[in-house]
Amino acid sequence: MPELPEVETVVRSIRPHIVGQRIHSAHFSSRRVTRSGFDKTAAQLRGRTIKSIERRGKHILVTLDRGYLHMHLGMTGQLLWNSATGTHTRAVLELDGGVLVYDDPRQFGRVEYSAKMPAVVARLGPDPLTLSFDDFHARLTGHRSTIKPLLLNQTFLGGLGNIYTDEALFEARIHPRAQTQRISPKRSAALYEAIQRILAAAIEHRGSSISDYVDGAGERGAFQNRHQVYGKAGEPCPRCGGAIRRVVVAQRGTHFCPRCQKA
Repeated sequence: MPELPEVETVVRSIRPHIVGQRIHSAHFSSRRVTRSGFDKTAAQLRGRTIKSIERRGKHILVTLDRGYLHMHLGMTGQLLWNSATGTHTRAVLELDGGVLVYDDPRQFGRVEYSAKMPAVVARLGPDPLTLSFDDFHARLTGHRSTIKPLLLNQTFLGGLGNIYTDEALFEARIHPRAQTQRISPKRSAALYEAIQRILAAAIEHRGSSISDYVDGAGERGAFQNRHQVYGKAGEPCPRCGGAIRRVVVAQRGTHFCPRCQKA
């Protein structure tokens, strides 16, 4: 599933093309992606002007002159500018200067109009790129939890997923099953800095293209070439040379170094 860096890259690649544009028509073809009814949603969007597009956690929020267009890429969603439509196209928006296309083979994503801020967006926790360390540490120590599930909880922080949680925990030398109440302020600071650094680097390299992810121009990211542990079970740890392990934590495949990462 695209995480914060991938969604941020998509938004940045789409933004120059659509802000200020008027929606002339909208077409939908998946009841799983657009649940409010195709004709109703098309009528709500027709004639609206796009004021802004931004990332909220892993979500894309398009602010219109009246209401919002809320999109989530799910596992295989792609938001593309002036792309040809195909078998997996689920939504098409015709604007003044081009066409915005949403493709999604597995149809786990969402493209929905909302008259007010969507509830799922309003419930998101703070953005890890803008949260201060003091607030991060206070939120962390306010929970009695296993660290990885907490970082994946979108009401705790909005945007982290499996890839970048594994990478940040490795860089901070924290075991994915560590208990939050046992994490010292020093280790909390190391984790905060690792999250900030890794997310910034991933955005700089336009995200991680492991399966379906591409940006708004259909271009793959390159940060997958810099992963330290994610997807590298059995390979040597880049820090100590021991074997990277894969276990399941909170029903998610989890990669870590048992030598370097301590509970």
